[in-house]
Amino acid sequence: GDGDTSVTGLEEDNWRYVEEALSMTPLKPVLDAEPSYEGIPQGLHDPAQPRWRDCDVRRYGYWSVFAGSYGHNNIMQFLKPGTPGGYGADGIEKPWYKAMQDPGFNQMKYLKNLMLTFPFFERMPDQSVIAGTNGERYDRAIATRGNDYLLVYNYSGRPMQIDLSKISGAKKNAWWYSAKDGKLEYIGEFDSKVTPFQHDSGYLSGNDQVLIVVDSAKDYVQKAW
Repeated sequence: GDGDTSVTGLEEDNWRYVEEALSMTPLKPVLDAEPSYEGIPQGLHDPAQPRWRDCDVRRYGYWSVFAGSYGHNNIMQFLKPGTPGGYGADGIEKPWYKAMQDPGFNQMKYLKNLMLTFPFFERMPDQSVIAGTNGERYDRAIATRGNDYLLVYNYSGRPMQIDLSKISGAKKNAWWYSAKDGKLEYIGEFDSKVTPFQHDSGYLSGNDQVLIVVDSAKDYVQKAW
């Protein structure tokens, strides 16, 4: 799903394409080869339009990986100093190596670190983890889990109901993990049932979070990480 081509259409919901591909037989790997580029216009060809920001890059990254599958405008074009570029990029203002200091580029490591913290090959997308009615567009929470851990990415901060019985364990430990800076916050221990969660940073505050829930018998994550 090419996130750059539409501001209002379903093209922006790249998780839809991953879910559709995973429903086919035979099952094949899925790659979002061109999600949103940091610093590129939302309409792609009109530099006067707002630019996709680091929070948008995070949203596309977590949506696609959690569903079962980065780019920067100036890095994509490898703009050297003094070289004009397309799609509103300018090598005079920001050559490619300076763009590597931008926030969205450097926040992708938090997604990588999170994925490598848990058993990788048993992980699967599982939207049944989210009980009740899910949100639409930016309010959509997206879930993935293993046998004894689950992860739910919440971009907007809206409240959600999470079915903790989807993984093993009578008791579960839970954390918030910041997609913005990798900060980990221990929430507490919970029973194995549908449980409400909402981060206290506020709605659409730019502090998108991953809810981490782990069987209390497992030690993938420490309470003080």
